[in-house]
Amino acid sequence: MSAGAKIGLGWTDIMRMGLVQASIGAIVMLATSLLNRVMVVEYALPAALPAGLVAWHYAVQLSRPMWGHGSDKGRKRTPWIIGGMGILALGGIVAVNATILLPVAAIPGTLLAILAFSMIGAGVGAAGTSLLAMLASGVVPERRAAAAAITWIMMVAGIVMAAATAGSLIDPFSEQRLATVSGGVALCAFLLAWAAISGIERRLVAPTHPHDDAPSASFGEALREIMGDATARRFTIFVFVSMLAYAMQDLILEPYAGLVFGMSPGESTKLAGLQHGGVMAGMIVAGIGGSAFAGRRPADLRWWILAGCGGSALALAGLAFAATTSIIWPLRLNVGLLGFANGLFAVSAIGAMMGLAGAGQQSKEGVRMGVWGAAQAIAFGLGGLTGALGVDAARGMLASDGAAFQLIFAGEAGLFVLAALLGVRVTMRSSGPSMVAAPA
Repeated sequence: MSAGAKIGLGWTDIMRMGLVQASIGAIVMLATSLLNRVMVVEYALPAALPAGLVAWHYAVQLSRPMWGHGSDKGRKRTPWIIGGMGILALGGIVAVNATILLPVAAIPGTLLAILAFSMIGAGVGAAGTSLLAMLASGVVPERRAAAAAITWIMMVAGIVMAAATAGSLIDPFSEQRLATVSGGVALCAFLLAWAAISGIERRLVAPTHPHDDAPSASFGEALREIMGDATARRFTIFVFVSMLAYAMQDLILEPYAGLVFGMSPGESTKLAGLQHGGVMAGMIVAGIGGSAFAGRRPADLRWWILAGCGGSALALAGLAFAATTSIIWPLRLNVGLLGFANGLFAVSAIGAMMGLAGAGQQSKEGVRMGVWGAAQAIAFGLGGLTGALGVDAARGMLASDGAAFQLIFAGEAGLFVLAALLGVRVTMRSSGPSMVAAPA
């Protein structure tokens, strides 16, 4: 075994594993962005339908502990990653066929869509959880925060590239073109993930963990200890509120572009790609400028959290204003700035999470990250569903589509303001002597 292997995964291996995350993001983009737009605009279906399907795929992901336990027992994570990617890719293809079936056979199409989004959720859970477990066991402590940030940035890059590719190829829109482009994206993503992950685990030697010799508490005891910690409890609330605000725009931005600004499917898909490009840029800036990669104290990141949440609120206020104004509005710039502010918030929150995860006398990083991950999954599911249901209800009550979107975007901006206040408060409290930042 080489000396490089003995110190854990190298940067090349981490980048290859990031390609798996990019592949996951590319396929998920089809379901949460492109198919959502087609259902609402081209097929004039209620926005609650795709929102409910996306919420269901998040609910299925609550099975992540089961997938992680399976890969732990088998001592091999690569088959779970490749198998999960296969389920995910197949689910994406089935979702496209279900979408095409919906206008002509609503009940069979809906049942097929539920099956497809169940497969998508299971595939993301199996592949994503096993990939993160491999990272956690194979990356030395001082590289973990950087590895997490790199893989998340690469996931966003996969979304951007898939959105740009699909947006360029899908116009002029037709069902045959939708099926061909989506199937091609899913197949290419699966093959890329397979090639990227192959061979890494064979030479993997896990680094030594600082708490290997500590007595292990049961899951129930660890969970009670964490939820009894006021700082961890406040941070859980912050994660939920901020991710709820973050997710509310996901399923309504493209319908907003189509219904209010008259954009075509290709144009609105490119707009979503622009937003995700802004997210990636914001992540890079926050990672370098905020030293999120270095795993500093959570308190050191409070200004980046404030900037990200506050900037997101201002950008959403701009979208709300543009919904009913007759002024020519720089929509693409507005959406790009929204993505940039979202990226600032996301990575600074990850940096704070890394620091808080190791707090206490005995390290329980996994359970803490699991609690916050569950809060994030619930918020993502509820956020997309709440945004879409809110738009449907507001369109029924208000005089115009623009006024409906204005109301929802304004409410989302308010949530980001609340998240900014919560985030600054919890990171300031975490800087006291009772909290010890985990090395990254």
